[in-house]
Amino acid sequence: MDSEKPDLPTRNEQVDDVDCLTECEDHDESKWEAIQKQPQAFAWCLFAIWITLLVSFENQASGSIIGIPQFRKDFGSYYEGDYVIPAHWQSAFSAAPVASTAIGALMAGQIADWMGRKRIVMLGLFVSYVAITMEFVSTTNQLFFSGKFLNGFAVGTLASVCPTYIGEISPLALRGLFTCSIALAYTVGALTAAIILNSTATSQTRWAYRAVFASQYGFAAIGTIFVIFMPESPWWLVLKGEDELALKSLRLLGCKDGSKRLALIKLTLKRIRRETEGVSYAECFRHSNFRRTIISIAPLSITAFCGVTFFGTYFTYYMQLAGYSTTMSFKLSIALQAVAMLGNVCSWGLVDYVGRRSLTLWGTASLTVILFLIGGLATAATTSAITGAVALIIVTFIFGCFSILCAVYLWFFQVETMGRSYAELDEMFMKRVPARKFITYVSEEQSRTQDGEEK
Repeated sequence: MDSEKPDLPTRNEQVDDVDCLTECEDHDESKWEAIQKQPQAFAWCLFAIWITLLVSFENQASGSIIGIPQFRKDFGSYYEGDYVIPAHWQSAFSAAPVASTAIGALMAGQIADWMGRKRIVMLGLFVSYVAITMEFVSTTNQLFFSGKFLNGFAVGTLASVCPTYIGEISPLALRGLFTCSIALAYTVGALTAAIILNSTATSQTRWAYRAVFASQYGFAAIGTIFVIFMPESPWWLVLKGEDELALKSLRLLGCKDGSKRLALIKLTLKRIRRETEGVSYAECFRHSNFRRTIISIAPLSITAFCGVTFFGTYFTYYMQLAGYSTTMSFKLSIALQAVAMLGNVCSWGLVDYVGRRSLTLWGTASLTVILFLIGGLATAATTSAITGAVALIIVTFIFGCFSILCAVYLWFFQVETMGRSYAELDEMFMKRVPARKFITYVSEEQSRTQDGEEK
């Protein structure tokens, strides 16, 4: 009689075991252990954040440029004792890059899936060089407008691709840290631009505003040097069937268990293909996917709806409208960016302790109170002061009302993703776990781990 042979695990079961082991290892890994284990991945995430600095620098420079008297003199016209930019050109300068940034961000996803993360970063840097040059040499509103519009495509592309690249190569333990670091990059780039503008804004030559455009070459040049050696995303390579190149990329990123990680990537992509087979973008707005779409869009949208983007970009000009001198308005702009940077650094320790949901919710609630305080105190000022600051008063109340709506949304709909893998998030969304229970939900992955420890 033949002796019974133990059942051997199938290939799929082996891959599932690899998935489980890898996820368990990630959950138990500290930030410092993750950095020590994959210093190369850590370094390339920092490079992606450096590219983000170029984006934030351009955003700040674009919004603050109309606050420079020499710029208004060269590109505007004389009106009631001062030089001003015509209203239609002000609208064009502010709206055009926003439109092209949105288009660039939307196109970046498709282009990045076609040509890869590395090549699209190269393309974004090339477009940025051309646009910066157009802004730098411009002497007419038409050419300056064209440069800003073109640069919007580069800004949108890089702003979209860099977080994607970080998400694909960053160890799980560092994901929250790098999420905060991206936000820090936006404040550091803006602070750098504010310091340069403060140093040159009172100059009576074209260098009053050209200096800040020339400075962008420095950010782009450093990015160009390092992008040549940038490892391609292993996720994209696997998606294209380049397993050998993906394994090589994982090794360049310092992944010592490259074969296991490659198996995990292939398994995850296999699940995605199975779930998305025969579907279109319309699926993003159906059933539980609609919830995920809104939750994904909401955080950055809330930043705009609460006025953070607007005040950070156009703060200098509005301070001048409120009666502050050119010198003081740019000094206040530096203070604003410094405080923003401090707040971001404080969030590093809080994001994995308090959680993303709580930090966003109570931060938005605090901002709402501050906006209404600013508007209320301004209306209580003297009649002459109100006349000079009426635009600022109106804007603070408008954004204050939007902030209330954002806080309500966050309370009922925004989920907590702290310490969760993509597989766990998929499970919770599929099971329609309520937003407020995401933090306490025990996933199947965690249940298997706990059962294994008990045995």
